[in-house]
Amino acid sequence: MQEPATFSPRQNAHQRAQHLKLLQGVSRSFHLSIRLLPQALQAPIAVGYLLARATDTVADTSALPLPERQTLLDAMSQAIASQQPATAALSAQAQAFAAQQSDPHEQALMLALPQCLAWLHQLSAPDQASVRTVLGHITRGQTLDMTRFGTGLHALQTENELSDYTWLVAGCVGEFWTELCDRHLPGFARLPTPDMMALGRAYGMGLQRLNIIRDAGADLIAGRCYWPEDTLAAAGLSPQALADCARDNDPSTRQALAPLWTAWLDQTQAQLNDGLLYSCALNGWRLRLASALPALIGARTVALLRQAGPQALAQRIKMPRREVRGLLWRLAWGLVSPDALRREFERLSGPSSRQTPDKQ
Repeated sequence: MQEPATFSPRQNAHQRAQHLKLLQGVSRSFHLSIRLLPQALQAPIAVGYLLARATDTVADTSALPLPERQTLLDAMSQAIASQQPATAALSAQAQAFAAQQSDPHEQALMLALPQCLAWLHQLSAPDQASVRTVLGHITRGQTLDMTRFGTGLHALQTENELSDYTWLVAGCVGEFWTELCDRHLPGFARLPTPDMMALGRAYGMGLQRLNIIRDAGADLIAGRCYWPEDTLAAAGLSPQALADCARDNDPSTRQALAPLWTAWLDQTQAQLNDGLLYSCALNGWRLRLASALPALIGARTVALLRQAGPQALAQRIKMPRREVRGLLWRLAWGLVSPDALRREFERLSGPSSRQTPDKQ
C-alpha cells in the first residue's frame, strides 16, 4: 500500500513551503490548525481544504457568467474524482480563471490547481477515498448554491434547506476529520467514534452557520440570502428588506431582525459548544488545540456579533489578529488541557453566552 504523504522534514522543502504559503493565503485561521496537526493528518486535511477552497472560489466568483462557472466546477469535480492527472484542458481553464481574479491568493490557488490534484494522488488509497467523498459533498453544496442564486436576490426557502446546506459544505468535514483520526490515530478520543462523528458533524455545521451570519451583509448585497424565507416571513421580514438594511442600515429592519439575530447566534453557539466537547474529548495536545481553535475563534466572533447586533449587516466583524496571538499564548501556558480550553471558551463567549460546554 502506498504510504501517506506528510509534511515531514524529509519532504522537499520548496514544495512544503509552497503548500503552506497557499494555505496561509486562503485561510486566515484554519492554516494554524493544519500546522498543529499530527503529521499523519496534515496532508489529507490540507489537500482537502485547498481543493475545497479552489472549488468554492469558482462557485462564489462574479468574474464569470453562471454557465461558465458551472462548466469549470464540473470539470474540477471530475478531476478530483479521477485517478488520472489533471488534463491540459483543465490546467488551461484554471489559468484563464485565475487571470480574472483580483485576490492574489485565490489567483495563486487556481494556478496551483494541477499541483493540488497531484498531491491528492500522492495520498494513500484510503485517504484519497476520504478526500474524494468529502469533496463530493462539498461540491454538491456549491453546485446547489449556483443553481439557487442566479440573477437578482434569492433566498433559501426552509430551515431544512439551511440544515442540508450546512451539512453538505461543512458538517461532512467534521465527519471527514473524525474518519481520518480514527484511521491514523488509534485511541484518538475518550468518546466512542460514533459520538465523535455526531459532535464533529454539529461542529462543522455551526462553523458554517457562523460564516453565514458573519458574511450576511456582503452576501445579501450580492443577491444571496441564506436565512430561510419562511422564517423571515414569520417575523414580518423579507430577503429584500435585509438586503436594503445591509445597504442603508435601516433602524426599523434592525429592530424587527433583533430576535431572529439572537436566536441564530444562540443556535450557532450551541453547535460551537459541541465543537468544544469534541476537542476536549481528544487525546494529545496538538490534536486538541488544532481542533479547538476554530471553536474558540468562533466563540469570540459570536460574542462580537452579539455586541454589534443586526447592525453587523453593514459592517465586517472578525476577531483581531492580536487577540488570536494572545489566545495561542494563553493556551500554551495552560498546556492545552480540557479545563484550559473550557475556561477560554467561556471567557471568549462573554457574559451573554447562553450555554457552556459540559465536562466529559
